[in-house]
Amino acid sequence: MKPICFALALATLATPAAALEPLAQEKYINDRLVAARVADRIRRTCPSIDARLLYAYGEARKLKRYAQQKGYSNAQIDAFLDSKEDKKRIYAVAEDYLTRNGARKGDAESFCRLGRAEIAKKNVIGSLLVAK
Repeated sequence: MKPICFALALATLATPAAALEPLAQEKYINDRLVAARVADRIRRTCPSIDARLLYAYGEARKLKRYAQQKGYSNAQIDAFLDSKEDKKRIYAVAEDYLTRNGARKGDAESFCRLGRAEIAKKNVIGSLLVAK
């Protein structure tokens, strides 16, 4: 009886408590990456808005630590960030957000309006931007 209990206990310890969802499905991480892409598009298109680059760098480091603390390995994180498919998906979500919120290709002022609104909301996107 003891060997069976020991084997069951060992098997329980060997399996993770909860399997990690793929990083592409981890909402918090994906939402932050989409916000970063939106902020980047705004700052590159609007001449009167700039990025808070040091702050953004710090937030990127926090996001990586968050993923590591959830149990993702550096290899998993790097593979996710290097994935062309995931990058295209994140960019598409960001472009959809921009369009739905009034940003129009070829209209820098529409990006500026959205950028100023995001800064005023003090949300994740706005926290990555600063008016010049």
